[in-house]
Amino acid sequence: MATVTEENYLKALISLADAKGQVAVSELSRSLGVSKPSANSMVRKLAEAGLVHYEKYKPLCLTPAGRKAAALIVRKHRLTEMFLVEQMGFGWEEVHVIAEQIEHVKSSGFFSRMDELMGYPTVDPHGSPIPDKAGNYVKANHRRLSDCNGGQTVTIVGLAHDSNDFLHFLNDRKLGLNTVLTIHHREAFDGSLTISYPGHEKSTFSKVAADRLLVR
Repeated sequence: MATVTEENYLKALISLADAKGQVAVSELSRSLGVSKPSANSMVRKLAEAGLVHYEKYKPLCLTPAGRKAAALIVRKHRLTEMFLVEQMGFGWEEVHVIAEQIEHVKSSGFFSRMDELMGYPTVDPHGSPIPDKAGNYVKANHRRLSDCNGGQTVTIVGLAHDSNDFLHFLNDRKLGLNTVLTIHHREAFDGSLTISYPGHEKSTFSKVAADRLLVR
């Protein structure tokens, strides 16, 4: 049974993986706030357990068993976030730290019951997909708001980044999942967008903010 530290490494590996499923040791150590020697030591331990493909001086890659284990940790985290918002009334900006603690509970029945009570949600409060019990993800159908043009109407379905600062930014502007946006103009010079949505007429969004909103 994986330790809390091992689970944190697995979750970081699946979160940081590029399109080829690879992660550099330097990127992993930076993400977890540990030294490269410490990261290398833990990765070798995970490799011995059959969870990571490890070769010296080469990018890391989760094995099929490692991907499943990592996805199930992500599942517990995202189910917890959804439960805290939907059943306990927490704000979406409050739940990450709490879920970081609860995701390490070993009881599968605990999370199955949580899932059942919520009616088997497929996304978390930030619109990120919740892996199923087998660790499979449903491919999301979305694009970034920054890729849209004037004259389009789109709906917010997720966030590319869910930092606390960005969540507070959205809260201040009364924006959340399922908010319908009408795009009036896209500025060619800097990519900023002029948009409107219920209760708000013609707000300007920077490209930085638009890059972080996923829509369809």
